[in-house]
Formats: sequence, structure tokens, C-alpha cells
Amino acid sequence: MKIITLISGGDVGGAKTHVLSLLEGLGKTQTVRLVCFTDGPFADEARELGIDTEILSGGIRQTIRALTEEIRRDGYEIVHCHGSRANMTGAILRRKIHVPIVTTVHSDYRLDYLGRPLHRLTYGTINTVALRLFDYHIGVSDAMAQLLISRGFDPQTMFSIYNGVDFTPRVPAKTREEYCAALGLSLPENAVVYGIAARLSAVKDIGTLIRAFGKSAAAASNIRLIIAGDGEQRAELEALARDICPAGSYVFAGWESDMDSFYNALDVNTLTSLSETFPYALTEGARMHCATIASNVGGVPYLIENGVTGLLFEPRDVDALSAHITALAQNAALRRQLAESLYERASEKFSIDATIAHQIEIYETILRRARAGKQKRAGVMICGAYGKGNAGDDAILKAILRQMRAIDRDMPICVLSHDPMQTRLRYHVDSVHVFDPFAFYPRMCRTKLYINGGGSLIQDQTSTRSLQYYLASIRLAKLAGCRVLMYGCGIGPVNVPANRRAAARVMNRCVDAITLREDLSAQELQAMGVTRPKVYVTADPALLLTPGSERAVDSFLLGNGLDPAGQYALFVLRPWQGFDEKFPALVDATNYVNQKYRLTPVFFCLEPERDLPPSRRVAEALRCKNFILSTPQDEQYIIGMMQKMKLVVSMRLHTLIFASSVGTPLVALSYDPKVTGFMHYIGQKHCIDFADVTADALRAQIDAALTQREPYSVAHLHALAQENAAVARQLLEETT
Repeated sequence: MKIITLISGGDVGGAKTHVLSLLEGLGKTQTVRLVCFTDGPFADEARELGIDTEILSGGIRQTIRALTEEIRRDGYEIVHCHGSRANMTGAILRRKIHVPIVTTVHSDYRLDYLGRPLHRLTYGTINTVALRLFDYHIGVSDAMAQLLISRGFDPQTMFSIYNGVDFTPRVPAKTREEYCAALGLSLPENAVVYGIAARLSAVKDIGTLIRAFGKSAAAASNIRLIIAGDGEQRAELEALARDICPAGSYVFAGWESDMDSFYNALDVNTLTSLSETFPYALTEGARMHCATIASNVGGVPYLIENGVTGLLFEPRDVDALSAHITALAQNAALRRQLAESLYERASEKFSIDATIAHQIEIYETILRRARAGKQKRAGVMICGAYGKGNAGDDAILKAILRQMRAIDRDMPICVLSHDPMQTRLRYHVDSVHVFDPFAFYPRMCRTKLYINGGGSLIQDQTSTRSLQYYLASIRLAKLAGCRVLMYGCGIGPVNVPANRRAAARVMNRCVDAITLREDLSAQELQAMGVTRPKVYVTADPALLLTPGSERAVDSFLLGNGLDPAGQYALFVLRPWQGFDEKFPALVDATNYVNQKYRLTPVFFCLEPERDLPPSRRVAEALRCKNFILSTPQDEQYIIGMMQKMKLVVSMRLHTLIFASSVGTPLVALSYDPKVTGFMHYIGQKHCIDFADVTADALRAQIDAALTQREPYSVAHLHALAQENAAVARQLLEETT
């Protein structure tokens, strides 16, 4: 690969470190050239690292002409820009060359010139416009990529990368004592040293750190603060420190070139920024085994998990930051624990080698897409009950997307959603509103495969209108020339005779294939008279999802007040006809689980807006301690949490699917044949129709699930769930 990188050449801090370390690593296996628009320390350091460096310091026209000739002559395959001046150049260059151009966004471009209104008006405006003209964007951290998507950038041409650090052990040039003495900072015997390395500008909000440190230092005379960096706010911050902090407790170190000695001198690394992507300061501190306190912004939470790998506070919250400073000053064991947990995570996920490998993957993806070119019809459109806040439906979508990307990782995907922005942000796919045909029909005309599913969309139990919508969308997809697949779905119940006839007519005329999650749905299709499409009995794609890491799941439970090693029974309720009548039996059964089996009841709301009222009502009627869990966005937390439960009693099908994937004992309260069908399909007997629920009947089912437990496996269903993707692949490969 031949890559030419453009940058102004005056960059400092994280952006400089990112570009130089990346190019140094890439240069070992790829052909790279760095073009700077000004000569100076940046270019000098690049040359010292062995990076092929060129200076183009002329006017914009001369620079564009020279770059155009150079790219064509030397056969560069990718142009990679960093920073506002490079972005402006790249945006103009894009019209003159037929080479993919990508930019890395290191910070929030709206805040780059905070406190400098003239620069914001000129350079900031030019950069804002230029960013919109690029083929591809890379956000430094997932949070920056999310921010760009929220501002209308295409999620399917968006990548994320993290600042990588070399975790090879190094011996600092100076000891802690030598370094502090060189700065004129005296250390008491039990000193706890805090520090920050940052540009002294408004966006870094060093003032909050000084105020919080001063507040803590009034009660803890052993703490010290080192501020490394320089910038336009230095005089103002020095004046603030003189007013607030005890004399001799702090020092401004200025620009620091010996970062190993700086971080080696710290006990606690701090970051107080108002906006960040993924700052090097965090991984540099982690490399030197520093505990960390950071503001909860940008990509910071991807590394700092509050209470596990560090401490977080909300930006500008002086009191919260001061409380963290004081807590770590008083607890050496906590400092060590946080430091080692952070080192473990950072060295595993954010090494420079991992960053370089990921950057190469991004380049390969860009080149692969460029070579493939644009096709008249490509990709899939997915329609279902998405964007409504139902964790079960969202998990289905995630499973389908994984299977589609396994077929073709560059596949264009559009999702019809009730909340398109949330869907774009969460899944990095194109998304339009389900009720906006002027937006989705043109996309249908460019799409090869239309997927209806998963879940039970063909039913009129909840609404005839929803059935009519899904049937109409299937007809539109066929009219637009798509192949149509109903994917891993359940069928029915469809009770109204006219609805049954309409559904059968649309499926026979417009659907090419149907994959079903259980055999009762196949019987329902046959009874409705559906004969034309090929029908496959597979399994729910959500069965392919996996639990999160034990540490992440434990953090989720701890955050909700639960002991990860505790004994719990999970209850998942939903509003349904006759709930008031069954309410006493549900309360009785929940108390029974607690009294007989010593299991603490936990309520979980798969669809919070609907499920919370009945859950809260039962919880408030109990005689024992209980919990109501928040609903995480990531289904891996849900599955991991269910793995720790001793029993799951559920009215929600997807809770049963999640729990069954990890072998948790189940009791199903079936309000719908699809629930009964699933339990039968996995070989589970502990299922009772909701209409038949009584206190005695429910107790008997719980006893059977807990005392007569027969181990079961859904491994065979995993294989069947994979067949959904096989059918999709076949339809995608067929010519239309």
C-alpha cells in the first residue's frame, strides 16, 4: 500500500504523537510519505524517526498542483489528512484525483478554536465545510465517530481508531524524587502526587482541577500537583493557583519532553477536559501504572470504567473531582487497584501495535470498496420493530447485522426504524423512518435484498394496522425490484379472517423465502395457505448473541446495587389482558421464591416504557427486598446478567431466548403461542398459559424448574440460526 499523509506541521500534543507513532509503525510494512505545510519541530521529529518527510510551504494553488502531480506520478493509493489546513487541501484535491481521501478527526471541530473567535470564524468555518467533502472519516475513539454521525456524517463511511501507546517497559531518565526536585517541588514522606499533561487552553479546563485540588489540599497537606503544558491560559491559571492552592503544593512544569519521568513521578493522573476524543494522556499514564481521575467526556469511558479502572466525574464538577482527589489521597490500596486494572485493560486493547493493525484494516477496507465501485443494486434493507426502545427487538437487529456483515463486510445496509438517528449511532448503518416512503422507497430501488424480520411481525394480536404496514412494505419492496426474505421470524397469531387472506396473498405473491424460528409458525403458514415461498424452520438469530465479559457484567450489576455473587431470581413482566386478575398470584410466587429458595427477586424491563409499571406494582407489594434493574443498551449485559440468575420467570419471549442461550432455568408465562412454541422447540416443559396462572400453579412450575431441573442445551439451535444467513446469501447471489 502507498499512503500519502497531509498535515500542517505545526501540530502538538496528542495529534502529533498519533500521526508520528502511526507513520513510524506503518512505514515498517507499507510505503508512507508525510507532507507538512510548514517546516519545524514536527517535521524534524518525523525525520528522526525515519519517516519519509516532505515540506510543501507554498501557496494553496502551488501546493495542490504539486500534490496532484506527485500522487499521480508515484502511484499513491490513499490520501490521509489530519487537521484543518490538510482538510482544506484534501477537499480541493479530491476534485482533481481519483484516489480515496480520508481524514482523521482528532477533536470536536466546533471546539478547536474555543476562546479564539476570529480563528473559529475563519479556520474553523473552512474546516467545518471541508470535513463534509471527504470520502471517509476516522474518529479518534468511538465517541468521536458517534459525534460525527450525530451531525449527519455517513455512518457507513465512518471508522474509529484509538491512540495507541508502546507498552514496552522503559526506565525513566529521572527518579520521582529527582524529577520533582528539578521542578522545585518538595515532597513530604507520604506525598501523593497528582498531575496533568495538557495544552493550557479553555477546552482542557485546567481551572477545574486547580479549584478541586485547592479544596482538597486545605485538608490534606501531603498532596502535590504538577501541571505540564503551556498555552494561552497559563498566566490566568497561575494566578488562580496562587489564590487557591497552598504555596509549595503545586508547580507549572511548562512543555515537557521527558514524559516517562513525568508520569513516573505521579501517583494519580488527571484529565479535566470539556471535550476529548481519546487522549494519549490516559494511556501514557496507564503505561506508567498511574491511577486515573478523568472527566466523563468523549472516548474516555471506553477506557475508564468508574470504580473499576479509574474514577470519573462530570465536566466542571469541582466538588466531585475534589472528592475523588481526597479519596485517592487517603486510600493507597484503591490507588494501586485502579492503576493495575487500568494497565491491564490499556495494554491489552490500546497498544500501538493494535492501533497500527487497525489502521491497516481501515486502509484495506477503503481500497476494497474503491475497487468494487458503485453497483446499480447492492446490499440489504431491514424492516422490523426497531428504534422503539425494546431491548429484545434491538438484539434481533444486532444479530441480523452481524450475519449480514459476515456475508459481506462492505455491504450497504439501511434499516427502517422508528428512531433513525439512534439506529445510525448505535449500529453504524444508514437508517430512515419507517413512515417516510419518500426516503426509503428510492433506497429500495437500489437495494438487492429486503429483509422483513425478525420477531413476530405477521400478526394482528396487537394491531391490525401494524400487520397492514408490514404487508404493504413487502409489496413495495417487490415493486421496487428487491428479493424479499422474511428472516428468523415467528408467524401469528393472525385471528381476523380477512387479515389471514391478505397475509397469505402477499406472502405468496411477493416473498421469495421465509426462515422461521420455530415449527409452530410453519404450521400456521400452512394453515393460512402460504405455499409459494420456500420455507425453512431455523431458529431465532438472537440465539447467536453472547454474554459480555464477566468484569463488565459485574460492573453493571454493582452499578444497580446487586452483588455479582448474590442469589437472585429474575422476573420479567409485561402489561397484558387479565394482569389485574393474576396480580395476587404473581406477588405470591415472587414471595415464595424468596422464602423457600432464599432468592432475592429482581425485576427487569425489556421494554421499559411498557414493562416498568407492572414490575413496579408487583415489587411494591412484596414483603422482601427486591431490585428493579435499568435496561442496558448492550444485550451482552442482559445475557451476562441472566447467566448469573438462578431462575428466570418471564412473560417476554426474548428474555427466554437470552436466558436459554446460557442455560438458565426457565419458567415461561405464555400469553402467545409463540412463547409456548419456543419453549417446546428447546425441549422445556416449564411453561404455563397466562390465562391459567394461579398461585399454586406458578409455585409448582417454579419448584419443577429449580428442583427437577433437567440440563438442556440450545447448541443445535445455534447451528439452525446460522441457516438464516445461508438463505440470505443465496438470495443475494441470485440475479434479479
